[in-house]
Formats: sequence, structure tokens, C-alpha cells
Amino acid sequence: MDLRRRPPANATAPAKRPTTTPTTTTTTPSPPSPKASDALPLPLYLTNAIFFTLFFSVAYYLLHRWRDKIRTSTPLHLLTFSEISAIVSLIASFIYLLGFFGIDFVQSFIARNSNDAWEEDDEQQQVEQRRRTTQILPPPPPSQQQPENLIPSISSADDEEIVCAVVDGRTPSYSLESRLGDCSRAAAIRRDALQRVTGRSLKGLPLEGFDYESILGQCCEMPVGYVQIPVGVAGPLLLDGVQYVVPMATTEGCLVASTNRGCKAISASGGASSVVLRDGMSRAPVVRFGSAKRAAELKFFLEDPLNFDTLSVVFNRSSRFARLQGVQCAMAGKNVYLRFTCSTGDAMGMNMVSKGVQNVLDFLQNDFPDMDVIGISGNYCSDKKPAAVNWIEGRGKSVVCEAVIKEEVVTKVLKTNVAALVELNMLKNLAGSAVAGALGGYNAHASNIVSAIFLATGQDPAQNVESSHCITMMEVVNEGRDLHISVTMPSIEVGTVGGGTQLASQSACLNLLGVKGASKESPGSNSRLLATIVAGSVLAGELSLMSAIAAGQLVRSHMKYNRSNRDVSNCTS
Repeated sequence: MDLRRRPPANATAPAKRPTTTPTTTTTTPSPPSPKASDALPLPLYLTNAIFFTLFFSVAYYLLHRWRDKIRTSTPLHLLTFSEISAIVSLIASFIYLLGFFGIDFVQSFIARNSNDAWEEDDEQQQVEQRRRTTQILPPPPPSQQQPENLIPSISSADDEEIVCAVVDGRTPSYSLESRLGDCSRAAAIRRDALQRVTGRSLKGLPLEGFDYESILGQCCEMPVGYVQIPVGVAGPLLLDGVQYVVPMATTEGCLVASTNRGCKAISASGGASSVVLRDGMSRAPVVRFGSAKRAAELKFFLEDPLNFDTLSVVFNRSSRFARLQGVQCAMAGKNVYLRFTCSTGDAMGMNMVSKGVQNVLDFLQNDFPDMDVIGISGNYCSDKKPAAVNWIEGRGKSVVCEAVIKEEVVTKVLKTNVAALVELNMLKNLAGSAVAGALGGYNAHASNIVSAIFLATGQDPAQNVESSHCITMMEVVNEGRDLHISVTMPSIEVGTVGGGTQLASQSACLNLLGVKGASKESPGSNSRLLATIVAGSVLAGELSLMSAIAAGQLVRSHMKYNRSNRDVSNCTS
């Protein structure tokens, strides 16, 4: 068999270059790459099979023979005719295999490089052709050069003209910021247009003095002004050995003063202490299957501890702070509610956990292609609604805060006695709330303090609903002399980055508390500290209000401090 390679006749012939003209481009296809099997007299698969079989069979034969010689102490250089033939066959088959695959690799490499060079030359010629054509053809009209998604600017128009266009509907009100490029001017024009359309004045609603650029695309859409909410401070609150001055944004009289009195009583008794029990935000999508049996298979898969590591890797890709903590499933027929809980660093974390959940849902589609995702949120989270799942399992930060109030402080500062406070708490906060069928409402007015701090520090006001879940406990300690008071709040949803926390006013309030922004040393510590401050402030507010009710001071204090004789009717006319 002749094993020498003879290249094809066209292997050494130079390839013709493609030619181009100023108006047309003709590309000559590249010549086929010569293959190493072109000179073989037998089919390729048959030749390869023969030499592969020959190589491995003689190699096995020689190894077997050499093992026998070693066992019998026969010199290895003494060869029989069959062994010599086997060695020659081994060398020949090795040369064939090496030459076949080696030449084929080299030739394919050369052909690929030559094709790449031809394609590069063709691209250069095409670019040159387009350049010459562009020089000949006239430029397109301006209307064709403008992208379709570009909103035309109206910044050069007069304000009155733009207001009329908004009133007539020719210019959408929501597009003013993008078309004007000036958020303050857009708010003023929108405000004028709104007053003309409704026929009602917005006098008294401030417009100037606010940075509308800071809320663009993140806090509020279509602004026409801003609402003034006074911010008071209560404190200092002595919590875990550190004093805090707590900002509270509210329009309710006596609230800040009452909380301040509670802070005074706590500080005079040695301060309060707090513990963060849990820290995890939740999101619960709802998915549907064709049968309840199939839905149960997904439930068992997600709750199997062996699958948790895989789910964690998929979930945690959403953020460097997101860390999946657990998955809790509930079924309703063939529908499954998947409650994912994860840590979110110093962010409140709703967007973070939602992205992680979406990653897991996409991953589950591979093993459960019949899973129909109905919604990213199925209310099993449960967000901005009172729900037993948050009261029991917790959501956000779960905090307990306690203090022991001395008897003389109860008498002198709070103007009541320990026995009266314990009895009132049992009948009002515990029994009274049970009679009312309360859900997480076993307290006097926790939402008052939570809402005020939320508004001051840029939290989501709607999450006051579940964040105000609180049970207030009071007991007699130290042989009946002192009062032990505690508040347990399982779902405080706060963050120190993102959302309204980055606005100037709210950022200043966070800075007052020492929790502004994200903690670089310990991610999540700022938001946890803010949650403990909220709980400590609620503790102060509960203590003061319950004392006022026990002493019969509630109505008198509100009549004195929470009533206004000022006539403000003409401000809205």
C-alpha cells in the first residue's frame, strides 16, 4: 500500500482574488481545503479502521510478549520473527495515524487562515465601496436621520405655548421631563396645566425649593410640588448603651412630645436593650400546574434540603448581597405559593429578592416545563397587607426590645403607678385586641411611631402596615416595685439605601441616627440598627401613651396641644 501523500492538483495553484467595481461587488468563493484522505486508494472509514485495529492489536501483542519474557527472565532484545513483524506494524500504523491527523490539522489550519484573510480583504473592499457610494449619494433628509424612539425636544418653546399643548392633549404631561430636559420647569408647567384643566388652585402647595432631579425615575412621577411635613425629634433614646435622637415626621400633635417623655423615662431607668431575631425579606410567586399531584412534586423538590444549595447558587446571582435563607411552600389545589426569604444587606430589598425569585423560576422551567407562572407575587409574601404569615414567620427585621422602668420614674415622670400600667396593658392591649380580632395589633399605637420614623427616613410608608405588627407586654418585677416592658415586632421592613433614603431631607435624618447609606465593614448592620431604633422608639411611645391613659391625661393633653383655631379655608380657595 502506497502511504505517500500526493496533494491535489489544485493544492498549490494560487487562488484568484475577488474583483470589485465602484458599483458592483463580485466575490469568488474560496477553494475547498485539500483533505489528507485525498490520496488514499480505499474509503476513509475503512482505512482508518484497519490502521486503528492494527495499532492496538500489535501493541497488545507486544506488551503480552514482553510480560512473558520478564516472568521467564528472557532478554527483551531477543526477538522472534512474529515480534519483529509486530514492531514494524506498530511503527507503520503509528506513522499513518500521526501523519493522517497531523496533516489534516495543519491543512485545515492553513485553509482557515487563508479564508479569514480573504474575508478580511472582502470586508475592507466592501467598506471602501460603501464609502465611495456615500460620497456619490446625497445625505438623507433630517427626518430620516432621527431615531424613531427619540422624543423631540420642546425646550425652545415658550412656557405658555407648552402649557396650552398639555391642556389640549398635544403634549403628554408625563413626557415633559424628557422633552424639556429640565425637571423643575416640567413640574411648573404641569402644575399650571393642571390648574387650568381642573379649575382649582394649588396655592399653598410649595413648588420652589425642591430638587426634582433627585426623584426622576425612582421616587415620584408627574410631580406638581411637594408636601411639607414637620419633623420633630424625640430623645435622647438610650438603647443598647448608645444615645439616639430620633427624627419623626408627623402632623399629629403630642406624638413627638409623648415619645420624648417615654425616652426620658427609659434613659432615667438605665436604658433599653434590643435583639434582632431574624433578618430576611420575602417574595412569594404563585405558579400553577395541570394537577395537584404535579404541584406537590414542585413543593417537595423546593423543600428538599438536598436541593437547597443549587437553588441558593441560582438565587444569589441576583446581587452580591442577596443570600437565600429558605423556601416555604403552600398549596391551594393545583396552585403553589413559593415564599422565598433572603438577606438583602442594608437595602429594604424588595427588588433584590424579586430578581432572585425570577432567576429561580427560570431555572425551574427546565425541570418543570409545565409550570405556569401566574405572578411574581401571590400575596403569600405578604407585602403591605396585614397577614398572619408575617406575624408568625416574620418579614424584614424581627426585633424584640425591652426595658425595666423604676418605680420612682413611673411615679415622677409618667405620673402613674406600676400596677395600673400592668392592668391596663392586659385589658387593653391583650384582651381588648383579642376581642376585636386584631392581627398583630396587640399594642397601643405602634403604627404612630413607625409611620413618623418611616416618613422622616425615606422608608416606604405603605409598609407601615406589617411593620407596625407589635405585641406590648408589661409585668411587675423586683418584688412588685418596678415595671418590665417589652415590644416584639416581627416584621420591621426598613433600609438605609435605595428608594427615598437617598433624598436630601431623608438622608439628613438617617445621618442624624448614624445609619446613613450602606455599611462597608458589616453589610446589613445599618438597616438592622435602624430597625432596633424603630423598636426602641415604639417602646418609648407605648410606655408614655399607656401612662397617659392610666393617669387620665390623654384627652386633656390632646385638647391642649392638638387643636388649632387657625382658619385655613382661604388657603385652598
